[in-house]
Amino acid sequence: MTKTNQTPESWLQSIQHELGNLADPERAVHSQRFFKTGPGEYGEGDIFRGIRVPELRKLARKKQHAPLEVAESLVKSDYHEDRLLGLFMLVRKYQKGDDETKDRIFRFYLDNREYVNNWDLVDSSAEHIIGAQLKSNDLELLTSLAKSASLWDRRIAMLSTFHHIKKGKFHSALILAELLVNDQEDLIQKAVGWMLREIGNRERMLEEKFLQQHYKHMPRTMLRYAIEKFPEPLRQSYLQGEI
Repeated sequence: MTKTNQTPESWLQSIQHELGNLADPERAVHSQRFFKTGPGEYGEGDIFRGIRVPELRKLARKKQHAPLEVAESLVKSDYHEDRLLGLFMLVRKYQKGDDETKDRIFRFYLDNREYVNNWDLVDSSAEHIIGAQLKSNDLELLTSLAKSASLWDRRIAMLSTFHHIKKGKFHSALILAELLVNDQEDLIQKAVGWMLREIGNRERMLEEKFLQQHYKHMPRTMLRYAIEKFPEPLRQSYLQGEI
């Protein structure tokens, strides 16, 4: 059967067959611990096949011609790796798509972000779809997500700004960092610190201006991430509150 006459159902069956062949039960057990799937943990109840990320990226390239609805179906899977594969495919299709395709993917992502429910899923997709679709000064959606009770909505908001940071536009990232600077979730503290560090990698004085206003009360994890690449004497000055 050729690519042109395969149905979405046959594409999906083929992909799921390959995922089954790649599965490693031992790795799945390790992944469930690594991604905190126990009771009360941030990934509670998630299930894994046990497939390495490079294998999923390779499969996404191999199946890049699958219809868009196949990627959408994968994103809604119970299996973590299926969702990650679906997101890899959506990112590829977004980057190669016309405006109509990009808008569909953007809206699908927003409407189904309940499935983007762990840090690796967010980090591999938010900047490439949400960030890429929004203008650097378009803050309404991002601030709404940043104020959400959902940990993953807040991380999506913060990581989406990475798209603009890479282009030298820091306004949205700094606004969201201000909103999230006292967040109590470790994964948000790391995300904010990471984005501040990325700003500093490009414009150190701008990051330091933000830090000088907030470093004494921001969570320690956030601060450590933000100053990770600073020269050691300067890093120690921040850690010791001597700026």
